[in-house]
Amino acid sequence: MSIEGRGVQSVEVGGRILAAMVKAGKPLMLRELATLADVAPAQAHAYLVSFRKLELVEQDGASGRYQLGPFALQLGIARLRSFDPLRLAAQAVVEFAEEVGLMVTIAVWGTHGATIVQVQEGSDQVHVNVRTGTVFSITGTATGKVFAAFMPPKIIEAQLAEELRKGARIQGVGASTSRKELEAEVATARRLGYATTESKPVTGINGIAAPVFDYSGQMQLAITLIGPTGVLDIGPKSADAKALLIFTRKLSAQLGYAPHADSETSSQEGAEVVVAPVAKRRRRA
Repeated sequence: MSIEGRGVQSVEVGGRILAAMVKAGKPLMLRELATLADVAPAQAHAYLVSFRKLELVEQDGASGRYQLGPFALQLGIARLRSFDPLRLAAQAVVEFAEEVGLMVTIAVWGTHGATIVQVQEGSDQVHVNVRTGTVFSITGTATGKVFAAFMPPKIIEAQLAEELRKGARIQGVGASTSRKELEAEVATARRLGYATTESKPVTGINGIAAPVFDYSGQMQLAITLIGPTGVLDIGPKSADAKALLIFTRKLSAQLGYAPHADSETSSQEGAEVVVAPVAKRRRRA
């Protein structure tokens, strides 16, 4: 969505300075900050004087370094209180499904496990029995595996033990597999940043699921692409997987998730900063 209208250039420059502080994630010296914001040190200093008066920024007396101040924290808290992750995702997946031409689902972790809360059809409709309220197994679906990979183990364990105990008698979509097999798939999901299934749990249908995190680093949602095996690519260089990661990381950023560069795992290797858009798929006859 484009933002129309003429802006105030000085506000935008100040925004670059604040954005540089957010991205750095640590106190900065004036010259460091000016370089990151692409402004002259003297110009940055003038903005910082005003930001200090507003308590958007504070300066350490001993080191002289600048960091975000208490009013910045208040702004962030106000944003979080008024923000609904599900509403954000629900609006975003409509456009995303149209972009990729595939079915897109949103799932949350509910009482009985990974539970679908929205199904958005793409232009290439998939005839699978997925609807709001459907519960996906942990071990037998991409959605379940991504929760197993990125949710705290203590939350997952009880449901997983129940699935493994019941085996083929589990309630929900997806046949149970072994704990050993799941552990290998979870390790792969953590490395790539997403989980996949090929021709499972429905023959001829693939799935790719990726997590959405909030400001605290807690997984809130799983976004899953579902499509025919000949259409949805789950390979190591999958453009579909890259598109999904870009989408979920954007949602995570909007929820305040900002992993520090030093602490990002190898799962961030799954998508480059610039990725060619997924080509529009033709509607199948």
